[in-house]
Amino acid sequence: MLYAILCYNDQDLVSGWTKAEDEAVMANLSVVHDRLYAEGKLGPAGRLGFTGSAKTLVKGQEPPVVMDGPYAETKEAMLGFYIVDCASMDEALDVARALGEANPTGAYEIRPLSLYLQGVAVGDQVPQAAE
Repeated sequence: MLYAILCYNDQDLVSGWTKAEDEAVMANLSVVHDRLYAEGKLGPAGRLGFTGSAKTLVKGQEPPVVMDGPYAETKEAMLGFYIVDCASMDEALDVARALGEANPTGAYEIRPLSLYLQGVAVGDQVPQAAE
């Protein structure tokens, strides 16, 4: 069964990390990523840009309205995601726990996927910071 693990964190806190602190967290997470990959459980994953670079398309009128930033105003924002292949919700929770142990802050929301489209492999480079 496929599960989405949505990673939430206080973006003010994360954006305040030094380069060394950020690299240390990413190195800790890489250990978990490598293990999940070796076990055949890690699907697509991504680290999202901060909400200041987001746009939201809101329908309800024609044409739809495009707004700066996320739709909801919350202190914690979704800053990343994982798609994992686990036998059960308990196993997906174990994956989230491992991610949580590698990251000193944040929260992880785990949801079963009801639809997954494989798509095509896109991009072969690490994205650059939004301007």
